[in-house]
Amino acid sequence: MKKIPFLLLVLLPCKKIFSQLSEHEKKLVAYINAHMGEAEQLLADAVNINSGTLNKEGVKKTGAVFNKALSQIGFNTEWINLPDSLNRAGHLVATRKGKKGKKLFLIGHLDTVFEPDMPFAPYSKLNDSTATGQGVNDMKGGDVVIVMALRALEAAGLLNDASVVVYMTGDEENSGKPSGVSRADFIERAKSADVILGFEGAAGLRNVATARRGTSDWRLTVTAKTGHSSGVFSQGAGYGAIYEAARILNSFREQLAGEKYLTFNPGLIAGGSETSFDAQKAEARAIGKTNIISPAVTVTGDLRFLTATQRDAARVKMKTIAAASLPGTKSTLQFHDGIPAMEPTKGNDQLVKLIDSVSRDMGIGRTYAGDPGSRGAGDISYVAAYADAIDGLGASGRGSHAPGETINLKEFPILIHRAAILMYRLIHQ
Repeated sequence: MKKIPFLLLVLLPCKKIFSQLSEHEKKLVAYINAHMGEAEQLLADAVNINSGTLNKEGVKKTGAVFNKALSQIGFNTEWINLPDSLNRAGHLVATRKGKKGKKLFLIGHLDTVFEPDMPFAPYSKLNDSTATGQGVNDMKGGDVVIVMALRALEAAGLLNDASVVVYMTGDEENSGKPSGVSRADFIERAKSADVILGFEGAAGLRNVATARRGTSDWRLTVTAKTGHSSGVFSQGAGYGAIYEAARILNSFREQLAGEKYLTFNPGLIAGGSETSFDAQKAEARAIGKTNIISPAVTVTGDLRFLTATQRDAARVKMKTIAAASLPGTKSTLQFHDGIPAMEPTKGNDQLVKLIDSVSRDMGIGRTYAGDPGSRGAGDISYVAAYADAIDGLGASGRGSHAPGETINLKEFPILIHRAAILMYRLIHQ
């Protein structure tokens, strides 16, 4: 029996449903279908450049690939350089100014987690439905979704007088610090948007992200009286720093674990009679003897949360726990903001309804908001407070951040269709 191509399998049963698309939308679908070979070549060109975050030249070369593609469809492009102290390549920004419809802010990123000292994996098709390569879905595939959707709109004359900013950061995987510098231009441009669309990896065709958890770091420092271990627990000697740190960490677990969307993880701990800690390298050194009461402990960890309110309440509890010191000990707990949360909002929910209507009109079924706990923080979190926002509109696949990362080539054109039609409706309806 002759096999029918996947795209036809999708379109044939849905011919009647596709009639719900407007003539303009049908033209977008037809254009994308006719140019999928170019989409795959653009993806291969980008994937075949190593652009680990710290490979600044590689990030710039990847930016040049997408700069050319966006310039060809009438976007004004520029490269945003960052201070040398941040050791980051910078960002690609492409703009078209107009007055029609919603002002769109589209987010991609050029870097990957794969640095040059890691084994290189070029773009390679495993079969008709799967390809592999570094960053193939996270998120060079998402960048191609942006470009191809815009190319289809431009070819149909549907970008005329539209306001669109495409912002592809060069350090999403490991942002330059402080983020107030590396994300300053990004945030400022997003403030003028009506709708923010993020093209991080799609979880298949069914769900998108209306919320993403934020991140915060914390550092616990415990000091204590020291002396011979024979005196531990006594009024004169106290309990020592290691017992105090253990009490605090266990109390965190007892009092805060289980709260939905809240997690906190101690990632490094060092205690003993002599300790040193290097925050820049995330390294610690400790020396101790069993017959010496430990005078010092350092613990570092992260805190993840869905809202600023949840973050602040957790910090208060954690500080209260740390302040209730065991005899002979003293603890300090410091917090450092990382990436803010992309909080769930009614506006984001309305965007899901619009995307759901696009999906249904395309005949691919419903689209719904995914579980915020299933995603980490991302660039969209820096700007989601300024406009209605959705993430997870990019390419689908498996194994992001790991050797053998793949893209689902069967779903790739369908996700580009959806992105193009969504943009069209935001601009023209």
